[in-house]
Amino acid sequence: MSLTLRLAVPEDLPALRDLMNASIGELLKPFLAPDEVAASFDIMGLDSQLITDGTYFVVEDFSVGEGGALAGCGGWSRRATLFGGDHSAGRDAALLDPARDPARVRAMYTHPDHVRKGVGRLILDACEAAAAGEGFTRCELAGTMAGEPLYRACGYHQIERFSAPTSSGVEVPLVRMGKALQAPFQ
Repeated sequence: MSLTLRLAVPEDLPALRDLMNASIGELLKPFLAPDEVAASFDIMGLDSQLITDGTYFVVEDFSVGEGGALAGCGGWSRRATLFGGDHSAGRDAALLDPARDPARVRAMYTHPDHVRKGVGRLILDACEAAAAGEGFTRCELAGTMAGEPLYRACGYHQIERFSAPTSSGVEVPLVRMGKALQAPFQ
C-alpha cells in the first residue's frame, strides 16, 4: 500500500463530504442503533475552518491506481470547538492558548474500504506533531464509539462519556479523550 499525507485544499470539499458520509454511515453501524447512526449526521461532518486554518489532512492510497483514492481525513485545531461540522450548532472559533489549553483533534474519518490499514494512525501522528510544533502540550478529542479503540491504542485516555443532542431528539454517545504530547525535537 502506498499512503500519502497532505494538507486538504478547498477543492477536496466534495470528496471529503462523500468520504465522511460513507464513514459515518458504515463504520458506526456495529456500535450504534440505526436511529443513532442517522442522528450522527446531525452532529458530525466537515468543519471547513480546519482547511482554511491549514490544519486538516487527507490521506490518499496510490496503490489503487493513478490519482489515488481518498482513504481518510482528519485534522487538529487551535480553536475551541471540540467537534461538529459547518452545520453544527455551538461551534466556537475562539483561539486556544497552547500554554493553558489542549489542541483539538477533529473530524477524523476513514473510508470503509481503508479501515485497519494505518490511515487513522498516520493522520493522528501528523496532528499531534503539528500541535506540539505550535507549543501545545496536550490534545483532546470527542471520539465516536467506532473511533475509541484507535484513540486508546494511540495513548488517549477517557476524560468523560457524554451524549450529544441532535435535532431529531436522538442523543449520540461520544467519549471525550485526552493525551499529553511529546515536545518536538529541537
